[in-house]
Amino acid sequence: MKILIVEDDLVLRQVLEYNLQNADNVITLATDGGDALEKIKLDTPDLVITDVMMPFVSGLELVTWIKENYQDQIKIIVLTSLGQEDVVLEAFSLGVDDFLTKPFDPKELALRIKRFK
Repeated sequence: MKILIVEDDLVLRQVLEYNLQNADNVITLATDGGDALEKIKLDTPDLVITDVMMPFVSGLELVTWIKENYQDQIKIIVLTSLGQEDVVLEAFSLGVDDFLTKPFDPKELALRIKRFK
C-alpha cells in the first residue's frame, strides 16, 4: 500500500514512518499540505494520513482537494488534537474515512490501516 504521511511535526512524522514501514507499505512523507499536493500529483497514494493544523495548506483544505480530484480513490485518515471535535465533524462531512486523536497508539493506527487493504 502506498501511504502518504502529511505531518509538520518532524518527530511525529518520523515515528509514523518507522511504525508503518514494512514490506507491504511504501511510505512517502510531506511536511505540509502544499508539499502533499505536489506529491499526490506525482504519485497517487492509496492512503493519506494527514494532520489538520499545518502551514500553507491545512489538512481540511487537503481533504477537500483530494475528494474533488480523486473522489474515493484515495482513503484519508485525519489526525487531530484533543478538543477539536468540531474539526472531526467537518472532516467527516468532507469525506474522510477515519480519524485519530493525538496522542494515539501507533498500533491502533496500523490496525485501522489494515481495514483499507
